Amino acid sequence: MDLTVLYRGPLASCDYDCPYCPFAKRRDSTEQLRADRAALERFTGWAASRTGDRLSLLFTPWGEGLVRSWYRRALTELSHLPHIRRVAIQTNLGGRTAWTAEADLDTLALWCTYHPGQTPFERFVAKSRRLAAEGVRHSVGVVGLPEHLDAARRLRAELPEQVYLWINAAEGHQYTDAEAAEWAAVDPLFSWSRHAHPSAGRPCRTGESVISVDGDGTVRRCHFVREELGNLYDGSYRAALRPRTCPSQVCDCHIGYVHLETLPLYDVFAGGVLERIPAGW
Repeated sequence: MDLTVLYRGPLASCDYDCPYCPFAKRRDSTEQLRADRAALERFTGWAASRTGDRLSLLFTPWGEGLVRSWYRRALTELSHLPHIRRVAIQTNLGGRTAWTAEADLDTLALWCTYHPGQTPFERFVAKSRRLAAEGVRHSVGVVGLPEHLDAARRLRAELPEQVYLWINAAEGHQYTDAEAAEWAAVDPLFSWSRHAHPSAGRPCRTGESVISVDGDGTVRRCHFVREELGNLYDGSYRAALRPRTCPSQVCDCHIGYVHLETLPLYDVFAGGVLERIPAGW
């Protein structure tokens, strides 16, 4: 089986306090962190054991994972396994990056987001430059709020040329054509994010070749559909995998709509679907 798995454990703590994020400056208790570590290690063990499958893995924690040693270790260990096609994580890039030297850089990738006002601009750009120089595959993104436009323009000017800079349409924000054009000058693929995509009744790879897994091993088709398909660890989910259409009216998040079969995004991001890097970038 060729399977893409989006994993989100109980971790919900973050060192940033972005006003557009409900998990800003949230702190997990020691018990919560222990539970997250145990859940991640269980998932990592499962992924390592699935040698008969080809797996692509994206960690999408509510909080910041790379400040925790168990996420860095999981990414490093999984990157060296021959049946793992890609292992990636969403991160604010606020933590250390030296650990990537121990990973297989043909498999590892980072989906990085710059949050203006949360970290010094120069520090963030220096980290991206260092990652690029060391051959660590990564994209960088910004939430497309009006007050972030100047920072996004500056990022595009100062990031390494080979680093793709994506723009996420801000939740609930409507863009005029003129505003959209300004963002598209930074990210030529902004049009895919600008509007939510009609999805009701349309075929989607989630639930067939893409699944979402939580810390207990509950499998759903994606993060945005609550119907359960079974459990990862008892294998009950496998019998539920089949072609499916979307039950939601729209899909407005990249990690969801990228899998819609009615959109050409598997071609647009060929080779970089999980880390959000366009083909040939």
